[in-house]
Amino acid sequence: MNATISATNATTNAIRIYLLDDHTLFREGLRRLLESDGRFVIAGHSGDPKQALDALQKVPVDVLVLDYDLGGQNALTLLEPLRSAGFSGKILIVTAGLPDKDALALIKGGISGIFHKQESPEQLQRAILEVAQGRVLIDQQYLQAVVAAAQPQESTRFTERERTTLRYLLQGLANKQIAANLNISESAVKATLQQLFSKTGVRTRSQLVLLAIEKYRDQL
Repeated sequence: MNATISATNATTNAIRIYLLDDHTLFREGLRRLLESDGRFVIAGHSGDPKQALDALQKVPVDVLVLDYDLGGQNALTLLEPLRSAGFSGKILIVTAGLPDKDALALIKGGISGIFHKQESPEQLQRAILEVAQGRVLIDQQYLQAVVAAAQPQESTRFTERERTTLRYLLQGLANKQIAANLNISESAVKATLQQLFSKTGVRTRSQLVLLAIEKYRDQL
């Protein structure tokens, strides 16, 4: 499938989406659904990973909707090439099912969500919106092993700013919203997140969210 880049006229507030799915019927149906919603702009779509990687270096994208099963390869093989190419958008995996070990690898690779194709179109639209806003949408079952592997120290204690930042993360707020609520800069929020990563031994927001729920609820 050839990569397609859209030059849609839309408001600057619309979420720019790229669709990568080798199932043409699903991809085209999803494209039409999202194009009918003024909150979204289809920045491009493709069924071929190599062409998608090339396109994603040319157009700004907020959310990559990425099918887990891409025929001869899966979404895992794209994470490193995406980061190497400088892709900084959110990644929402869509799947009919995937092994736990691959789900954990995807989480460690920094994806923002896993969406099951059995869910409704309305739920997918909501998931894209929430991921674009900085929320982490991953089933707890997938995160349990990540939390266990992190093996945090029971003596870990947080500063007041760290606790407040964790509470806002659990509410699904993005860095910009956290900064506004705390009356600090986004750089200061990022620095606090790095401190939290260091203290807890995790590497991504999704790991940190579940870790806070599982291990540190009493501090929040």
